[in-house]
Amino acid sequence: MKVIIPVAGAGTRLRPHTYTQPKPLMPVAGKPIICFIIDKLVEAGLTDFVFVIGYLGEKVRHFIETTYPQLQTEFVFQEQREGSAHAVATAREAIEDENEIFIAFGDTIFDVDLKQMLQCPQSCLGVKKVKDPRDFGVAEMDENGKVLRLIEKPSIPKSNLALVGLYKITEVNKLLKSIDYLIENDQRTIGEYQLTDALQHMVENGTQIQGIQVNNWFDCGRKEVLLETNAMLLTQRGYAGHDPNLPEFENTILIHPVAIGANCQISNSIIGPHVSIGDHAQIQNSVIKDSIIGNFTALRDVVLKHSVIGSDTSIRGMDLSLNIGDNTEIDFD
Repeated sequence: MKVIIPVAGAGTRLRPHTYTQPKPLMPVAGKPIICFIIDKLVEAGLTDFVFVIGYLGEKVRHFIETTYPQLQTEFVFQEQREGSAHAVATAREAIEDENEIFIAFGDTIFDVDLKQMLQCPQSCLGVKKVKDPRDFGVAEMDENGKVLRLIEKPSIPKSNLALVGLYKITEVNKLLKSIDYLIENDQRTIGEYQLTDALQHMVENGTQIQGIQVNNWFDCGRKEVLLETNAMLLTQRGYAGHDPNLPEFENTILIHPVAIGANCQISNSIIGPHVSIGDHAQIQNSVIKDSIIGNFTALRDVVLKHSVIGSDTSIRGMDLSLNIGDNTEIDFD
């Protein structure tokens, strides 16, 4: 079974970070978002991946090929970003001869029994109850979990079951034909060809799709969700925030959970809780909590909370909540 991971989006809701860093490579709890996705899929036995790349795609490709040389990977380029269904269609040549495919969006960290999805005898998709489903694709299902209707970002939702960006498709050709139908008839929702609409077309033509509840799911497209996800993952047992082998830093207090990368120099500071720091960071005389700090970042005499600081950034003398992109220098002295 091949896995398709669309990662061509520009990540506009996470700017300024995504001007220079693809959203799937944004760090959370000590490693990039996409690593959490790939690691879970590999753990479930999937090793054949197709990545649909676009914006800053070469960075994504280099990272994947360097980090996961053991996997079988293909990369297809989505020149025009026209929606999730269009992204899948871009990978047509890689998947059209497959009996089954698995689709996972490249910016969504999930907690689900993947074996349940993979062993489902028919097509299935992941769903999760949310308070306000208007910002998501929504599934209407019967009492047995059979999908009755799928709609993208409904203004008046009839269900609170949001689609979480995980799909196992057993009728690959039917999916491709449904996407072709959308494109040939220029059937767009919010200006794009949506995978939700293609699956709804399949349902209307007799395909049975099962909804499977996920335990948890984070769409890491906004700063607030990124920080919430960082805190949640750091708190879970087994992550870097619980590593007893973290080095001693000069006159520094670590309030766990925290994740600190390699070759960091930290002194006279209080770090944590819920802080992720990238490699080669230099931090002096600072207090940092509930934040994500990038690689090669230099911080001195700062107090940071609820902040996301990009790589290669230098900040001196401040007490604010920031959302700073890569390659930035700020001096408040």
